[in-house]
Amino acid sequence: MSTCSISALGERLDFTSRKHNFSQPSSRLSGPTVPILQMAYSERTPPPRHAQTGSSLCPAVSLLLVLFTCNVRYAACGASNIVLILSDDQDVELGGMTPMKKTKLLIGDAGATFSNAYTATALGCPSRSSILTGNYPHNHAVRNDSLAGNCSSPLWQKGPETLALPVYLSKRKYRTFFAGKYLEQYGTKEAGEFAHVPPGWDLWHALVGDTKYYNYSLSVNGKEEKHGDSYEKDYFTDLILNRSLEFLDKRSLGQPFFMMLSPPAAHAPWTAAPQYQKEFSDVKAPRDGSFNKPGKDKHWLLRQPPNPMAGSSMDFLDDAYRKRWQTLLSVDDMVEKLVKKLEDLKELNNTYIFYASDNGFHAGQFSLPIDKRQLYEFDIRVPLMVRGPGIAPKQIVKAPVLNIDLAPTILDISGSDLPIMDGQSFLSQMAPSLRSGPSRSCFLVEHTGEGSPVPDPACPKLGCGLSHCLPNCVCEDSYNNTYACVRTLVGINLQYCEFSDNESFVEVYNLTSDLSQLVNIVKKVDPALLQAMNQHLIKLQSCAGSSCHDNGINGLCQTTTK
Repeated sequence: MSTCSISALGERLDFTSRKHNFSQPSSRLSGPTVPILQMAYSERTPPPRHAQTGSSLCPAVSLLLVLFTCNVRYAACGASNIVLILSDDQDVELGGMTPMKKTKLLIGDAGATFSNAYTATALGCPSRSSILTGNYPHNHAVRNDSLAGNCSSPLWQKGPETLALPVYLSKRKYRTFFAGKYLEQYGTKEAGEFAHVPPGWDLWHALVGDTKYYNYSLSVNGKEEKHGDSYEKDYFTDLILNRSLEFLDKRSLGQPFFMMLSPPAAHAPWTAAPQYQKEFSDVKAPRDGSFNKPGKDKHWLLRQPPNPMAGSSMDFLDDAYRKRWQTLLSVDDMVEKLVKKLEDLKELNNTYIFYASDNGFHAGQFSLPIDKRQLYEFDIRVPLMVRGPGIAPKQIVKAPVLNIDLAPTILDISGSDLPIMDGQSFLSQMAPSLRSGPSRSCFLVEHTGEGSPVPDPACPKLGCGLSHCLPNCVCEDSYNNTYACVRTLVGINLQYCEFSDNESFVEVYNLTSDLSQLVNIVKKVDPALLQAMNQHLIKLQSCAGSSCHDNGINGLCQTTTK
C-alpha cells in the first residue's frame, strides 16, 4: 500500500518510535509484532499446572486430595458445564445494559458483576480473537476486521486458531457448540468459505461474514445453509437460541458441554424483532459527560469533527441508539429461555454462565457520531457477569479483568492445565473459596488504525488515509489512529496513551477527577510518572504469556500523581 498524505496534522505514517519531551524514548508502535506466530506452537504448551502426586501417598492424604480436586471441578470428578454469551458492540458507559433486565436478574444478581471489565482492543475481530486465544492483539496478530488485517485469514487459521479455547476444552472431553457470529471475515472465499470449521468445535453454526439479522448464510458443520427474511425461521438472534436449546435437548448425559452463543445485537444494521420495533420510542443518547464536546486537546482524528454536531448527526445517532436497545431485547429473551432450559434439565446448578461483549461503543462522545475503536472508557469498558457453582450471588467485583482473561478462566473452571496465555484466570476474584490468586492492577489497550489509500468518494476534501466516514464526513478511524495505552486502576486511576503519528502524540487522563476524560493532562503530570508509564508501555507491548501478568513493574501501579 502506498504512503498517503492524510492532512496537515497527520501527513506521514512511518510508524517509528520517537522521544518525548519527558526525556524517555517512546514505545514502539511500528505495527503488530507476532511473537506467537514466530514460535513453534508445540513450544507454547507448558508443563502441567498441577504437580503430579506420587503413589506413595497414604490413603487419608489421597482422599483429601481427591475431595479438594473435586471441589474445584476437575473433569475426573464430573466437570461443570460452561456457557459463554458474547454480545456485539454492547457498552456499559452509555446505558447499554438498560434493556437487559432479565439478564441482570438471572446472571448478575445470581452471581458476580464486574464493574471494571475491559477489552484489550475496541474492535470486533481483534477482540474476538483475544477472547478465543487469551492473548493480546500484538501476539495473535489480528489487527482489524479486514482479511488484510488477519481477520480469519489463512495465517490465523494455521496459527492462533489451532490453540484457541475450544481445542483445549475438547481435550478435556467437553462437547463443544458454537452458534452465531464468529469473526467478521469468516466464511469468505479467501478465508476458506463455509467449509472451514475451526478445530475443537463439535457442532458449528457460524455466520458467514459480518453482522446480519436476516438474509444471511451459515456454515452448519461445514455445509452452507441459506436464510431469508422470515421472522419465525430466520431472525438470527432467535435462531441462535433455538439451535442452542436443541443442542441441550440432545446432549449426552454425563458429558460436560461448552456453548458459545454470539448474537448479532447490538451491532448494525440494528434490525429489531417485530415485537420490539416500537420500544424506547422516546429514548435518546445520553447528553452528559463528553457528549457533543470538542476533542481540542486530543489526537488529531478527534480534533476533526465539527462541534457542535450537526442536527442530522444528532438525529442519526439517536435513531441508532434506540435501535441498538431494541435489538438487545431479543438477547435478553435468549438469556431467560436458556436459563429456564438449563433449570428444566437440572443442569443450571452445575453450569457457569458468562455474559460479555466484544467491545463498547460511543454515540456522540467528543462529537463522534457512532462507532468504537477509540481509547476512551466508553469504547473499552464492557459488560461482564458470571454465575455458577461457588460464586456467591449479588457480588460486585471491582478487580480489573480483561477479555483476554475469559479463555484462561474458562479453562481453569474446566480443570485444564493452563496453556501459556497473556490473560490470567479471574476465578479467584469471583469464587475465592475455590481458588486463590492475584488480580492485575494495570493492563494494555492497543489498536492498529485502519485507513483507505484513496479518498472516500463522499468526502473527497478529506483526502486519503481515513476510514469509516459517517454522515457529515466525520471519520472514525485512520492509519495513524494507531495507539497503545497503559490503564491503571489500583493505586492510581490513570490512562496513559501514545500514538504512532508525526506528532508523537500522548494523551494522559486522571479518571479519579475526570471520569469523562475531558482534559488531557500530559503537560501537567510529573515527568517521572510519564517516564515510568512510557517504560511500562514498552514492556507490555512486547509481553507474551506470563510476562503479561505483571502487576506493577517497579511499583508503577502504586505510583501517585502530584
